[in-house]
Amino acid sequence: MGEEQSRRAFLNKLVLGAENVVLNPGGQTLVCVFLRGGADTLNMVAPYADPNYYKVRPTIAIPAPGKKPNSGLKLDDFYAFHPKLAPLLPIFHGGELGIVQGVGTDNPTGSHFDAQDQMEHGCAYGTPVNGGWLGRYLRTRINEQLTPLSAVAIGEVIPESFRGSPVTTAIRRIEEIHMDLPPADNDAVCSALSRMYSADAGILKEPGSSTIQLLKRVEKFKSKTYIPEKGAVYGDERFAQGLKEIARLIKAEVGLEVACLDLDGWDTHFFQGGADGIHAALNDQLAKGLAAFYKDLHAYNHRVTTIAITEFGRRIYENGSLGTDHGRAFAFFAMGAGVRGGKIHGHYPGLQDDQYELGPGGMQITTDYRSVLAEILAWRKAPVELIFPGVQVKHSGLIASI
Repeated sequence: MGEEQSRRAFLNKLVLGAENVVLNPGGQTLVCVFLRGGADTLNMVAPYADPNYYKVRPTIAIPAPGKKPNSGLKLDDFYAFHPKLAPLLPIFHGGELGIVQGVGTDNPTGSHFDAQDQMEHGCAYGTPVNGGWLGRYLRTRINEQLTPLSAVAIGEVIPESFRGSPVTTAIRRIEEIHMDLPPADNDAVCSALSRMYSADAGILKEPGSSTIQLLKRVEKFKSKTYIPEKGAVYGDERFAQGLKEIARLIKAEVGLEVACLDLDGWDTHFFQGGADGIHAALNDQLAKGLAAFYKDLHAYNHRVTTIAITEFGRRIYENGSLGTDHGRAFAFFAMGAGVRGGKIHGHYPGLQDDQYELGPGGMQITTDYRSVLAEILAWRKAPVELIFPGVQVKHSGLIASI
């Protein structure tokens, strides 16, 4: 969806939507980061205490903590962070960053498109369901206080996970949210609309009044120079800037419930590198962006949960091009005050030769991805049986209050 089309859709929702859009300051926000391309989480959360890790990855494995420069960063007696994930280490040890090991789908194809599509729809392989998993979640909220900015994708494309949502908007920056009027006319138009909706306007009175509140909040927030809190510094990369826009929307109190943002480029078949290289640079972007977001939202972390997922992990062993091919299980990241952090949850399946999964080879899946997503939504009192039909939720312990 292009910029103009996205803006028109947004304005149509503002003017024509008959939903009750009363704002809900203080509500919960779920931020979904998709690491597109199949992130090698085996090098992000390295099992340094497993000797097989160094056997199958002789040139790209992350050195054990303290062994040499660019060593892994100790998480516990078994796992270490990639050194470029250093900005996330204090959040992990502070108990607000948790990881679930061995997560994945039952998709056997090794296709990026198929795996991403399945994951965004929240279904089993070959068993399609209507809409995306976030779309189904938001439909369970249709009688609640949704606004045209309750579901936002940062970018120009609305992801499949939002398919079927009653409200979805794609923007790159908060400045794109405006009525296409000369600047001098904005206040006059808002005043006129306010007078109109303050009268007896029938079914339009309540949503119309709420729409004016929403526009006024956005305009008021846009008029200020944005200064991140606690000295947080966002990089110039698209990913970091996208997180900054999400932080601005949260602080603007526009009723944001779900935000989606992609970080591309994880398909590292060639010259992946270990502590340095292509994969390391992506880890650097991810960690610095999330750390700045966490610091900036220090006063909001009790109501913001951020997750990072990928369509599949990489193969256990490095290939002949000093990279890794498509695999299976990956490590699932979650950050926020509601997360039971400082711990690697889930079962580690090991890296022995006889444990490689076929079609394609990779670390065994020990936790269904839908179960982890359902665990997060269950914490929000969502009816997970409607969002992930037929899934038996097995709590990993990732969420503190479950």
